[in-house]
Amino acid sequence: MSATATRLRRVAAVATAAVAVTACGGAVLLPPSVSSNDRGVGPVVESMRRTISDPNAIVPSRSVQESTLIGASSTSPLDILVVGGGATGCGVALDAATRGLRVGLVEREDFSSGTSSRSTKLIHGGVRYLEKAVFNLDYGQLKLVFHALEERKQVIENAPHLCHALPCMTPCFNWFEVVYYWMGLKMYDLVAGRHILHLSRYYSVQESIELFPTLARKGKDKSLRGTVVYYDGQMNDSRLNVGLACSAALAGAAVLNHAEVVSFLKDEGSERIIGAKIRDNLSGQEFETYAEVVVNAAGPFCDSVRKMANKDAQSMICPSSGVHVVLPDYYSPEGMGLIVPKTKDGRVVFMLPWLGRTVAGTTDSNTSITALPEPHEDEIQFILDAICDYLNVKVRRTDVLSAWSGIRPLAMDPTAKNTESISRDHVVCEDFPGLVTITGGKWTTYRSMAEDAVNAAIKSGKLSPRNECITGNLRLVGGDGWESSSFTVLAQQYVRMKKTHGGKVVPGVMDTASAKHLSHAYGTLAERVATIAQNETLGKRLAHGYPYLEAEVAYCARNEYCESAIDFIARRSRLAFLDTDAAGRALPRIIEILAKEHNWDRSRQKQEMRKAREFLETFKSSKNAQFHDGKHQ
Repeated sequence: MSATATRLRRVAAVATAAVAVTACGGAVLLPPSVSSNDRGVGPVVESMRRTISDPNAIVPSRSVQESTLIGASSTSPLDILVVGGGATGCGVALDAATRGLRVGLVEREDFSSGTSSRSTKLIHGGVRYLEKAVFNLDYGQLKLVFHALEERKQVIENAPHLCHALPCMTPCFNWFEVVYYWMGLKMYDLVAGRHILHLSRYYSVQESIELFPTLARKGKDKSLRGTVVYYDGQMNDSRLNVGLACSAALAGAAVLNHAEVVSFLKDEGSERIIGAKIRDNLSGQEFETYAEVVVNAAGPFCDSVRKMANKDAQSMICPSSGVHVVLPDYYSPEGMGLIVPKTKDGRVVFMLPWLGRTVAGTTDSNTSITALPEPHEDEIQFILDAICDYLNVKVRRTDVLSAWSGIRPLAMDPTAKNTESISRDHVVCEDFPGLVTITGGKWTTYRSMAEDAVNAAIKSGKLSPRNECITGNLRLVGGDGWESSSFTVLAQQYVRMKKTHGGKVVPGVMDTASAKHLSHAYGTLAERVATIAQNETLGKRLAHGYPYLEAEVAYCARNEYCESAIDFIARRSRLAFLDTDAAGRALPRIIEILAKEHNWDRSRQKQEMRKAREFLETFKSSKNAQFHDGKHQ
């Protein structure tokens, strides 16, 4: 069959599906909603919302949380102990706590220290999955897209200060691509139904260049014919994860970062898991915590947790590496992304504006599981090569401000008879009594993954929740009452008091960039940070060209379980991800403030500096990487 005939068949398939959807008004594609919005739990939601959004609420201290875990004895156990503080683990803790269950959570490193902070930053339904669903007539893939689009909307609504809709431009270099992508993305709109963000549309070449000035009109043997722009969501992933942890703590969960499961406790008769021995990695103290059910949400490390229960457990994780690079803001305009669904070698490549810079990616290759994955130089060069074909700006390796690698935990169900296909969906299983494992999936669907895991834990432990899941209609800390104009209050009512090198205190303007940053990072709690900047002379910026303030270090140490310099530069702020070298320059002042907050001695401060510098070495900016390829120098 000729290439032209194949193309026409593909267009016909999309058109047929689109017509079918339109003819049915979209109803045929919209299964009955089972979200918690429709479950009649209004009073419970309102009560929990008041608790989480209380402007005077303070999360329990780390020592209090640890004491709660130590107090969970064999005669008075927790209902659920969660292992892993990523998006899914913190989502499980929040879901279970808001159902009235007694919950604990431990995380070996920091909340969002693994895959959850190293994502693409997109909250998406999965355009590629929709394409597969149409061409393979795969209703299973279609259900995945339905579900992800519903969850996409809920994630944005539950954390509006940290998430927003982002237009994404798809360049078309022949008229077939114009028709194909336009029809496919119209289907994406239709499948989203009432969960749609904005309608997709076609832009001419001239309109496209006005929207994305660095987009090339001509490539190798091809000319731009226009673009199709559609919408997905974007987030500040690790701050969303920290928000989940703090919301869970306010809801009653005992969450503890830098605490590692050393071994499981088992019932002598039944061999059922009834708790865990935990080591506090900050103090070295070990203690036992008992629970009716343990939920394993350790992401790429879930197999090592499962093998603590059963050393012969069959592996269920097939790790995949995703590398991203951060480039200066002039590579992409503010408020418009660029996504190429299929490059010359068949891979997807994108460039997205993110926190004042441009993030580009990604790769998808087999990898080994490690705590600090590093991007390989050839992966960075692949990304630069791929975006080079679509830009009129010179792409240089020396422009790379930061580059990082994340491990996607692609999952196989160990209980399934057919293990040939690796799922991009999530898997929930209990292959050892008392240990429920949740893995796979993606950031977009963390909330429903958590719901499924809690449902499985309730069944396993015969637990008695007070109510059903309510997280589908529950705003996270800082989100309730937040408006996009909230930053104006900060700009008008606060100043940044700064101490000069000579020790003199001088007032500084709470400029728009700082005010917007605080408002988006902390939501309705931003005024607390601004108050510290004003009243405690912590109004200086931590790094030139970035809006992060000294006050944020103190605030995060007091209110967000920020226990190390790495916690701050990587997860509370995003400086390590945005500009590795700027993060390195900010370290001395960050450690100085944290030392005051946590009473660190000189030895601990030196240790923090050493660990943070070693951490930053894994982010391959142009300054800390060795590269010899002249193409992008």
